[in-house]
Amino acid sequence: MSQATAPEPVPTDQLHFAMPPKHDSVEGERRYRKERLAAALRLFGRFGFEEGVAGHITARDPEFTDHFWVNPFGMSFKHITVSDLILVNHRGQVVEGRYHVNQAAFAIHSQIHRARPDVVAAAHSHSTYGRALSALGELLEPITQDVCAFYQDHALFDDYTGVVVDEEEGRRIATALGPHKAVILRNHGLLTVGDSVDAAAWWFITMERSCQVQLAAKAAGKPVHIDAASAEHTRDQLGNDLAAWINYQPLYQQITRSEPELLG
Repeated sequence: MSQATAPEPVPTDQLHFAMPPKHDSVEGERRYRKERLAAALRLFGRFGFEEGVAGHITARDPEFTDHFWVNPFGMSFKHITVSDLILVNHRGQVVEGRYHVNQAAFAIHSQIHRARPDVVAAAHSHSTYGRALSALGELLEPITQDVCAFYQDHALFDDYTGVVVDEEEGRRIATALGPHKAVILRNHGLLTVGDSVDAAAWWFITMERSCQVQLAAKAAGKPVHIDAASAEHTRDQLGNDLAAWINYQPLYQQITRSEPELLG
C-alpha cells in the first residue's frame, strides 16, 4: 500500500487577511466611516454601554475635516442606522440630518478633533467598569497582556466639575489626553481615540474590560505587575491603531451579519 502524499501548503499570498481599505473618493471614505460608526454604536448598545442619553462616538468627515458625524441626541445606540447619523460643524450646528446633537458630545469631541488632527474617531460613554475605576481616580495597571496596550499611553483627567457643556472644559480634557489613545475622566468614565472608527471603538471596548479585570483582581487580592520592559514591549506589539483595527473585525462581522439593517 503506497503512502499518501501530504497536502501542499497554501501559498501565503493566497490566504485572506483583512486590512483597512483605501477609497478612491471622498464619498466612498465618508460612506465607509458612517457604516463603521453606526456599527460601533450598535455594539456599544449590545455591550450595555448606554446610560440614558449619555455617550457618543464621532467620526471626522474626510472632506470637511472640522466637521464630524455623530449619533443623534436621545436615540438608543441599539437602533441607530447610517441614515440616522448627523453631521455637526465646528460651531456645533447640525448641517446634515434632522436630529439634535448632544451638547456634551460637541463640547468634548470638537476639542479632541481640533487638538488631534491625527484622530479620525473618538468614543465616550458611561460604561459601568469605566465609571467605577474613574471614581477611584486611578490609571490602569500592567497586570494582563491586553491592558499593556495602554501602558504609558493613557492619562487621567483628574477633575470633575459637572456635565461637560462648554468648550473650555472640552479643551482641558483634550489637553489631558495629550498624544495618548485614551483618557480616564475622573468620576465620569472613559474616552478613547483612534485613526479609524474601528480603532477608537476597540480601544474603548478593551479598556472597559481592562477596568473590569483590574477591579476584580484588586478585590480578590494583590495583582502581580508585568515588569516595565515587558509591558512596554507588549504595548509596542498590541498598542497601535492597526492592531486595534484588526482586533475589532470579528465584532464588526458579528454586528453587521446579525443586524444588517444598521447599514441602511
